Amino acid sequence: FQGWGWPPCARLLTHWYSQKERGTWWGFWSTSHSVGGALIPILAAFCAQYYGWRYAMYIPGLLSILVGFFIINRLRDTPQSLGLPSIEKHRNDYPSNDHDDDRELSVRELLVEYVLRNRYIWILGIAYFFVYVIRTAINDWSILFLIEEKNYSMIAAGASVSWFEVGGFFGSLASGWASDKIFKGKRGPINTLFSLFCIFSVAALWYAPQGMMLLDSALLFFIGFFIFGPQMLIGIAAAELSHKKAAGTATGFIGWISYLGAAAAGFPLGKITQIWGWSSFFVVIGVCGVLSTLLLAPLWRAKTHPRFCSKEREKEPPLLQEATVSEEPSADL
Repeated sequence: FQGWGWPPCARLLTHWYSQKERGTWWGFWSTSHSVGGALIPILAAFCAQYYGWRYAMYIPGLLSILVGFFIINRLRDTPQSLGLPSIEKHRNDYPSNDHDDDRELSVRELLVEYVLRNRYIWILGIAYFFVYVIRTAINDWSILFLIEEKNYSMIAAGASVSWFEVGGFFGSLASGWASDKIFKGKRGPINTLFSLFCIFSVAALWYAPQGMMLLDSALLFFIGFFIFGPQMLIGIAAAELSHKKAAGTATGFIGWISYLGAAAAGFPLGKITQIWGWSSFFVVIGVCGVLSTLLLAPLWRAKTHPRFCSKEREKEPPLLQEATVSEEPSADL
């Protein structure tokens, strides 16, 4: 069900927020990962202690259903469905200085033309795979690492790892804001820089001496800060480097690839660690960090691809459109 919810949210954010503000609001929305991850264990523990373990599942589920009914009643698909102008027209914020395309797209156009034949989506999807390997590995295995390698107690290890989610909260907000305000709607620079700094943070955690809980907590905070940035911004980049009406399809596609990365960080990475030790664990996620950075770096200057924005080109075949805009390197690279 979580997988069903992510693509519609991406489409809604693309329709209701313009490019120069979208990163900030997308980052705010992405903090739900961290806030929910922090609050649900507290609520579930309270319910389990006073009402039994079944209520630790009943109550969160009931709250989700109630919020779902509220959203069904209040949420609207697009501004145009309420008789309002598009967000680009309202804020005079047109991608690539062009007017957006309001026509309806066929299923083939959504999936094939704007996703499967879009090289940017494939680059972002593969980078997302490696980002999720790092995120899931740190989230799932770092407690065991601290216990086995640094002799932490269970409580101390849990307290230290909790800073990973705190860092993720602030990283989501900071990356979205910086991509909007500092880089004028470009997601590539923040994706690349955050991925690069995450590599250094992971290496520092591996080489940090024992008996320094404050340092370990700070490093886990920075890993969360830097990995949650690309986790959030890659989704925005996929929506913006496709067609706005294909945003749900594009983000759903790269989301599917990302969950393959999350799965790879489970049993496969655990088996590698069991056989070759914790050094192999950090080598794997370090290599994933390097690969994600190398994949994201060529998109440093990418904003919104012009061929997905122009009414005048809407009838041109995709290959002709791509050939037409290939003469504009500032938009493609």
